[in-house]
Amino acid sequence: MAVLITGEKLEILITEAEIASRINKLSEQISNSYQHTNQLVVIGLLRGSFVFTADLVRCLDLPVEVDFMTVTSYDNKMKSSGQLRILKDVETDLNDRDVLIIEDIIDTGYTLSQVICLLETRKPKSLKICTLLNKPSRREVDVDIDWVGFDIPDEFVIGYGIDYAQQGRNLQHIAIVKTP
Repeated sequence: MAVLITGEKLEILITEAEIASRINKLSEQISNSYQHTNQLVVIGLLRGSFVFTADLVRCLDLPVEVDFMTVTSYDNKMKSSGQLRILKDVETDLNDRDVLIIEDIIDTGYTLSQVICLLETRKPKSLKICTLLNKPSRREVDVDIDWVGFDIPDEFVIGYGIDYAQQGRNLQHIAIVKTP
C-alpha cells in the first residue's frame, strides 16, 4: 500500500504495464473498426480521460481529430450527484462524422447517457464509446459500450488521470482508495 497526500491508503488494482498492454489491444480493435472513415473525431471527456485519450490516440492507426468536453457530476465528492454540468463543450462540427467518446470510468451511467443524448442532437454519422474502466455492478442507466479496458469492482479508484478531489491523477497505475 502507498499513502496518498491526504492520508488515505492506496492499493494498486491495475499496473502501468497492464494498462499499456490493454491500450495496444484496444487501439487495434478501434483502428480496425474505423478503417472506412476519412477522419475519426475522438472526444475525450475531461478531466479524467486526458491521459487515456492521449495514450490511445497515439496508438490508433488512422487519421483522428481530437476534441474535449468537460463534464462533471461529482464536484470533488466520491459519489455522483446524478446531475450533469457541462463546463466545456466540443468545438468540432459532428454532423455526419464518425465520433468516438473516450471515458475514463463508467459507473452509474448517468453522466455518459446525458453526454450521448447531447451529442446525438448534433447528428453524427456514428457514435461509439470506449472506456478505460467499467463498473457494471453500479450501472443504473443502460449505456452501450463498444470498447472496455477493464471491468472493475465497486471500489473508488484513482490514478492514470482519475482523481479524488483533484489528487492522484499523476499516478501511472490505477489504485483503490482505502478510506480509514
